[in-house]
Amino acid sequence: MTVLQPRLGADRIHYGWVVAAVTFLAVVVTAGVRATPGILIVPLEQEFHWSRAAISFAVGINILLYGVIGPFAAAVMERFGLRRTMLASYALVALGVALTPLMRETWQLTLLWGVVVGAGTGVTGTFLGAIIAARWFVEKRGLVLGILTAGNAAGQLIFLPPLAAISTRFGWREMSVVLAAITLVLVPVTALWMRDRPEEMGLAPYGEAGGPQPVAAATGNPLAMAMGALFEGLRSRNFWLLSGSFLICGLSTNGLVGTHLIPACVDHGITEVTGASLLAGMGALNFIGATASGWLSDRLDNRFLLFWYYGLRGLSLMYLPFAFDMSFYGLSLFAIFYGLDWIATLPPTVKLTTQIFGPQKAGVMLGWILAVHMIGGALAAYGGGVFRISFGSYLEAFILSGTLCIAAALMVLFVGGRSRHEPLAAAAPAT
Repeated sequence: MTVLQPRLGADRIHYGWVVAAVTFLAVVVTAGVRATPGILIVPLEQEFHWSRAAISFAVGINILLYGVIGPFAAAVMERFGLRRTMLASYALVALGVALTPLMRETWQLTLLWGVVVGAGTGVTGTFLGAIIAARWFVEKRGLVLGILTAGNAAGQLIFLPPLAAISTRFGWREMSVVLAAITLVLVPVTALWMRDRPEEMGLAPYGEAGGPQPVAAATGNPLAMAMGALFEGLRSRNFWLLSGSFLICGLSTNGLVGTHLIPACVDHGITEVTGASLLAGMGALNFIGATASGWLSDRLDNRFLLFWYYGLRGLSLMYLPFAFDMSFYGLSLFAIFYGLDWIATLPPTVKLTTQIFGPQKAGVMLGWILAVHMIGGALAAYGGGVFRISFGSYLEAFILSGTLCIAAALMVLFVGGRSRHEPLAAAAPAT
């Protein structure tokens, strides 16, 4: 195996594409696991009579840990390697999902899906694609990042409809067992084909002239590395603008729509399977939107891309409460408009982060920005359930989320200005 792999990189295709394919598969499965709570809400309500706010609290913990663990996971990957860290995360996720059928109390839901699954999926979170693109690619970095980002959409598309069908026909316990088995498939794939850096295979990153350059092994405490990056970011106006806009991004996507769209559909007489199919369709469009966004991020001003993404998303969320009363076709219009935009914000945000802080610090710094993203998602996951109980519908939650997206569209226009700490022009060639 070790003899054939360098030959694959040298004579046929660059091995970076193999690493990108393994990463894409990991992102797809992780996205499928993370989308599952939307299917669990209604069955758990019906069987255990748990309140939607209590279930949403567990989902909020899941989203919060998914984001907060990111910068520490990025530092651990720098210290101990991608492959070993990814394998540990798969084992943790599979354990949490496999124990799901044993749940009887809400604290068990919070422990398994909030803490265990949230932490496990956070290790292979969205920042993983940014690390792979930065390490393995010089040319086509934006395109690769867009494709890996689109893996989140592919996970929804592939997993949501069949998982919802299994839950409806056989039960949510059987669905959990199937999902745990799928997660374990990632273990041999990653063990066989994942590699940390091109230099360990005698390769340079794709598109880089010359041979491989020696890379100093990471040393030191991963916790200190992560906290050092945070303190640096807190002194930067650009960090505050990027993380603030990304907090609204998380609030308006996986926190609200990803968690509560299916229950909102059920509230309006639309079946759970139909709601899951709607999310899956949005995932297909999201795949197109994220890939196109990666391509555009190599060519256009990323601040203006983000301005349009957030602005259009805000308008679509303000339209959503009224789409439920326009039959399934009204929701289809929302799905098309919103789906193309869902995670299109990630490639421009990654490009700006790399441009401002440099490629060496981009992984950990992006981990912190994504942590703030997931804090927003956690607030919306829990807050959406609270709004539903307080007002009897999701109308106020969707309108508020749309308004905040308009604010984010204005915030990103101020990213990149000179500050005392990191003049953008000085860091730009590193991209």
